[in-house]
Amino acid sequence: MPPRKLDAVVGAMRAGQWNIAIQLAAKFPRLGAEEADITRAREAILRPDFMRQIGKDPSALIEAGKAALLRRYPDGRS
Repeated sequence: MPPRKLDAVVGAMRAGQWNIAIQLAAKFPRLGAEEADITRAREAILRPDFMRQIGKDPSALIEAGKAALLRRYPDGRS
């Protein structure tokens, strides 16, 4: 059986590879209430200068994305 995408996200979370986990999870079609935080974190990773230009702190957005991933997928705790 091929590995599931969710397993890749949880594995990245456990390994502390948050940028990878956020970018993978942001592509999921159903993220529930955490969708906005996760997709904003992805944008902050990919376009930090743009986020600063519009008055957003990329680091804070990424931290919010991490917290959202942990709420959505608590198995990702190391």
